[in-house]
Amino acid sequence: MQSLYRNNMKLLSLLLLLAASFNVCAQKYVLKSPDQKLRVEVHVGDSIRYSVFFKQQELIRPSVVSMVFDNLTLGDQATVKKAKNRNYKSVIHPPYGKSAELIAHYNELQISFTKSYSLVFRAYNEGVAYRFVTDFKDSVKVKNEIASFKINGSPGAFYPETGIYTSWEVPYVEYKSVSDIKAGQRAITPALFAYGSTGIKLMIAEADLFAYPGMYLRKEAEAFSGDWAAYPAKTEMGSWGNFVSVVKERKDFIAKTGGKRDYPWRVIIATDNDADLLTNELIYKLSGPSAVKDQSWIKPGKATWEWWHDAMLPGADIPSGMKNRNTVLYKYYIDFAARHKLEYIMIDAGWSNVYDLKKPNPDVDIQEVIGYGARKKVAVFLWCVATSLLTDLDQNLDYLKGLGAAGIKVDFFDRDDQEAIEWMERIAKVAAEKRLMVNFHGCAKPAGLQRRYPNVVNYEAVRGAECSKWDYTANPRHHLLIPFIRMAAGPMDYTPGSMRNRQKETFKPVDPGLPFTQGTRCHELAMYVLYDQPFAMLCDSPTEYEKYQDIMKYLSAVPVSFDETRVLSARLGEYALVAKRKQKEWFIGAMADWAQRDLKVDFSFLPDGVTLTAEVYRDGKDADKNAEQYEHTTLNVNNRSVMDLHLAPGGGAVIYLHP
Repeated sequence: MQSLYRNNMKLLSLLLLLAASFNVCAQKYVLKSPDQKLRVEVHVGDSIRYSVFFKQQELIRPSVVSMVFDNLTLGDQATVKKAKNRNYKSVIHPPYGKSAELIAHYNELQISFTKSYSLVFRAYNEGVAYRFVTDFKDSVKVKNEIASFKINGSPGAFYPETGIYTSWEVPYVEYKSVSDIKAGQRAITPALFAYGSTGIKLMIAEADLFAYPGMYLRKEAEAFSGDWAAYPAKTEMGSWGNFVSVVKERKDFIAKTGGKRDYPWRVIIATDNDADLLTNELIYKLSGPSAVKDQSWIKPGKATWEWWHDAMLPGADIPSGMKNRNTVLYKYYIDFAARHKLEYIMIDAGWSNVYDLKKPNPDVDIQEVIGYGARKKVAVFLWCVATSLLTDLDQNLDYLKGLGAAGIKVDFFDRDDQEAIEWMERIAKVAAEKRLMVNFHGCAKPAGLQRRYPNVVNYEAVRGAECSKWDYTANPRHHLLIPFIRMAAGPMDYTPGSMRNRQKETFKPVDPGLPFTQGTRCHELAMYVLYDQPFAMLCDSPTEYEKYQDIMKYLSAVPVSFDETRVLSARLGEYALVAKRKQKEWFIGAMADWAQRDLKVDFSFLPDGVTLTAEVYRDGKDADKNAEQYEHTTLNVNNRSVMDLHLAPGGGAVIYLHP
């Protein structure tokens, strides 16, 4: 018995020694947001794990972060050299956007390790983020990155699913529980998870993405993990018209890059107020400052555009349609833009040879069109294919600039591996040097490039109005998801403005021809307030707009950049009521999903002693049947006024307040 006792005591001593050793080696760090609502706990031991709490509720259970290189794995048996904290607060003045200024306020923890790397965590009131920073002498290949998100509990999910690495214009697949998502299912980011019992929303995204592939999420057995397209080994031209670079083989690594660099931020946004998602600018704040010193030439604005409605001008005194895209037709669009104070015309595919930009369509005297626009104070954006532009980027951009173009719409990237992300940065950089604005299409979602190069005035990467030509996915439910989720990444070229509006029962896709959209006319008009689009399309035919001079008064006046944004009420996927100010004018937009809504507008945000004229556009009495029906009324309001708005199914309203 004494021998057994001695053996047990030896075993207990050994266990205590091991436990003590682990406690010595395992180090814990805690970081809180300035308002104390968010907390990050970091544990460093045989691996690096982090967890995230919001108002004491654990949202992310201890999750591993790591980077795998050829001969080194960051985070494996990590040894801390030092850790330091700092508090930072500054004011950012974006050149355009939802607000004239943003407050960047965060607490930061930087943990430096042996082997020349560090891990940086930041906690803002809006969310938390982490990134790796390396200080290696030589360039490296990143074999893989381990970014694990062990979501606690069983929240629902709004999961923008994709089985490929080539498309970002996808709908959201809605799940009641994350457990219903199949293992291996991939989604683009941002993706959102919703806790029904507490109302907490959790979003996973990335920021400051440069020279590195874009991050997807992949469902694993117990977590969601970051997923990246491997570096291309072999590509060939294919897909649409043989002008898309298609990856046929990939390398066994995801990136090759310099040894001294900051890697992208992995971002976790958390809130229990849906309205906060509509103004969350964390991705912008985390991204690097502008590299463009003189930004005076960057001028956001609205554009008339021919592609969505197949260049058809019913009732016009000139031939129209896609086969009649010529100098005369584009001058017609310019005249329309000039009459209604639209800053731009967007000329889409067809003005030049797809493969050679320097071979214009003989039916379009593009210099005459651009010169005519200049005389009318209407500038021109020109469409091009990414691969064609990149064949000789400098020469092609010089040619476009020489024509007098103000900007370019670059389409069909259809990739976000490292090479494609570097293409986008090169185009943005060289275009900025030549004072050309850029609207990216067929591209990955924004992830910070637009802050470094503010000449990038819009991105597609959204299931937009074009899908109304083909299917039923661009519907009011979708319209009330994208501003809460996709828009957190940055601006989106949804291309609103349809004047052929339908309820669910009467809508059908039309292509080719004049397409319809789902939702009421006022629902469509509200997109110009709710959606961030510094380069905004009027997608429909000028002859259709001209029938409604009261609507054109609003569309002429509504800006694309604002000084202040206030979310008056909002609920993810259901409704939103937002007020935005530009100088002394206010624009209020309301949108509803397929359920009719009654909303109350409290004008108490207006200054004391000021009375403004309110131009109110609301759903008509029979808009639940005829979605094109609307009412336009004018009245005076002040900060004691309250207005009731009834929104039809798929409905909306806009209020234009001016002195």
